[in-house]
Amino acid sequence: MTDRIFNFSAGPATLPVSVLEQAQSEMLNYRGAGMSVMEMSHRSKAFESIIQHAEADLRSLLSIPENYKVLFLQGGASLQFTMVPMNLQSKGKSADYILTGSWGQGAFKEAKKLGSVREAATTAVSNFNRLPSPDEIKLDSGAAYVHFTSNETIFGVEFDEEPATGDVPLVCDMSSDFISRPVAVSKYGLIYAGAQKNAGPAGATIVIVRDDLLESVPDNLPAMLDYRNLAKNGSMYNTPPCYAIYICGLVFKWLIDDVGGLEKMHALNKEKARILYDAIDSSDGYYRGHAEKDCRSLMNVTFRLPSEELENKFIKEATAAGLDGLKGHRSVGGLRASIYNAFPKTGVEKLVEFMNEFQKNSG
Repeated sequence: MTDRIFNFSAGPATLPVSVLEQAQSEMLNYRGAGMSVMEMSHRSKAFESIIQHAEADLRSLLSIPENYKVLFLQGGASLQFTMVPMNLQSKGKSADYILTGSWGQGAFKEAKKLGSVREAATTAVSNFNRLPSPDEIKLDSGAAYVHFTSNETIFGVEFDEEPATGDVPLVCDMSSDFISRPVAVSKYGLIYAGAQKNAGPAGATIVIVRDDLLESVPDNLPAMLDYRNLAKNGSMYNTPPCYAIYICGLVFKWLIDDVGGLEKMHALNKEKARILYDAIDSSDGYYRGHAEKDCRSLMNVTFRLPSEELENKFIKEATAAGLDGLKGHRSVGGLRASIYNAFPKTGVEKLVEFMNEFQKNSG
């Protein structure tokens, strides 16, 4: 595996090597089926076993209560920006959105097309370098739901705990920190996540939704956008993203068997992030983090150098050294190191070593 680089991309992102190796070994003949998972019918016993085991392992990882459905869908988290208000926003009710970055803004923009929505809080004025304090969040006790994004990949801010919403259902876009740590699912009405950060390849979207919310889904929604219909059909109203679900299942199994669960995964993620943030903070201001220290993301570390010229030089030289995907998003600039679950600690240490040498030679 010496020809593999360290991939700091924000997504699609690094997958566990053992998962890739297992998928490779099963590519031509999945466990005696005589074909690849990409070729088999989604109605076959082999694939039914794949999706059932994937769901069971995810339920085990997150301790998902029995009164929640798990859906494997398509369209990415971006489609959920539309599906959430279509399914959950009862007539005459507004929905609250807490905006902490571009993805929250995207969800808010789509929801506005479908009904009444409120901006319950935003940190746009500071270019999303922090989270709103509890007293800045102004919620409507009669709202249909409250939506927030647990981790903003572009700006590198992450909620350490959920906003308190009382009896109003809490909805979360967890795309970029999904299964990176334990979560009390019972605090949520609905969780959704694109798979391509921590759970698997692009193509699968995971939705966890409480049963009582399904009971109030409006009638006559398009079949493919109706949570109730998709749950009734076990995620297989149409052909699901079979291969992506298969890889997600392997990742869930890796988290259980190889890592030892989400508590241990969280500890590993905190250690990786600590190493990188310590390097930024000890650089005498040469490297400057974008996010305030009390809301820094464990998944996406965003930082700047003294000049854009130096940033471009850093990216070019880092890429040549096998440290790829470090260019920051245009709305923040600078650099971004995405260090999701499967990103190895050795890669973080290699980046810190490079940062120290770069500062020494170019500072």
